[in-house]
Amino acid sequence: MSMAVVGMVAGMALGFAGYFGGFGAFLLVAALGAIGFVVGRFAEGDLEPGDFFRSRERGDRRR
Repeated sequence: MSMAVVGMVAGMALGFAGYFGGFGAFLLVAALGAIGFVVGRFAEGDLEPGDFFRSRERGDRRR
């Protein structure tokens, strides 16, 4: 499935949640979708837990 179709389905799900359940349902569906995306990336091996917790090196800091 292409990313355009996935985006369209996600947009439709958020639209239905917003229309039928209100703003709270919209936020819940958006948050669960984001969590599902991250879990899916972990399952595919694209992300590792250390990616979120690595500290930046001093050379990367902005002043």
